[in-house]
Amino acid sequence: MKKTFTWSRRRTLATALAAALAACALPGAHAQGPWPGTQPIKLVVPFTAGSGTDIVARLVAEKLGPVLGTSVIVDNKPGAGGTLGAALTAKAPADGYTLLVHSAGHLVNPWIYKGLSYDTLKDFTGITPMASLPNVLVTAPSHFTDVKDLVAKAKAKPGGLNYGSAGNGSATHMNAEVFRLAAGLDAQHVPFRGTPEAMTEVMAGRVDWFFAPMVSALPLIQSGKLQALAVGTGKRSSALPSAPTTVEAGVPGSEYLFWVGLFAPAKTPQPVVERLQAEVAKIMVSPELKERLEKLGAEPFTMPSAQFNRFIVDETAKAQQVVKAASIKVD
Repeated sequence: MKKTFTWSRRRTLATALAAALAACALPGAHAQGPWPGTQPIKLVVPFTAGSGTDIVARLVAEKLGPVLGTSVIVDNKPGAGGTLGAALTAKAPADGYTLLVHSAGHLVNPWIYKGLSYDTLKDFTGITPMASLPNVLVTAPSHFTDVKDLVAKAKAKPGGLNYGSAGNGSATHMNAEVFRLAAGLDAQHVPFRGTPEAMTEVMAGRVDWFFAPMVSALPLIQSGKLQALAVGTGKRSSALPSAPTTVEAGVPGSEYLFWVGLFAPAKTPQPVVERLQAEVAKIMVSPELKERLEKLGAEPFTMPSAQFNRFIVDETAKAQQVVKAASIKVD
């Protein structure tokens, strides 16, 4: 007997099909289930372990995993001023499982690296900045008495002194160039693979000065292995209140904001971005993390994703101006 395909049955099938299609269309949905599921989330850090960016990434990863119910791992991919790790993230699936933790230097790279395989503005979406980290102007102990002494000696011997950085276009390099331009100094730039390498050379006296992230340099300052002359931000650091700002030390216009932020590949579903922003923002202002950041000289620095993306556009334009003024190039 031939079965009749009734309107009721048609409606049931249509409803089931619509539900299936809706489930497939849900942002973050994939074969392994809704995000975040149990799949590990990878935070790509394009710098060496021990750098300021890496330290912040690890603090966040420790707290973010339990909140999301999955593991969050840090994957260091240093090289080429942070462009290697950024390129790997840009090419990753936009599913919320591969994210990038980068510094302000991320916005400098388009102006100094030709032929990048990614577009900083188009291939990433900013989730939130996480922390602002004062850079501290460090030297070997007794190398200089203060900032005025450094400036005087550099001017007395044009091109004779040198300064380190964690790589061309890194935030440490940008801070140094902003300071050098404001002070009117002629000195040699020595880029390194990362912050730890640069600090080692400063301690040995082979590099005259370096704007190190406070989170990396503070233990060495406290142990007497490095001397802190000033901080590069517009206000003093609570972790090192005796150190003046470079402006207070006599170099107006030398302040620089060094921050670390969280990015995702472009087209990452907005609900995933918003969930990450909300959870990271709560983590950064939690009493425990605020205390840990304060001990490292860092401060929570968050904003909504839309605001962060506007901030990125503005800061990218500012970075271009500094690169042009300082003639920053890849060696």
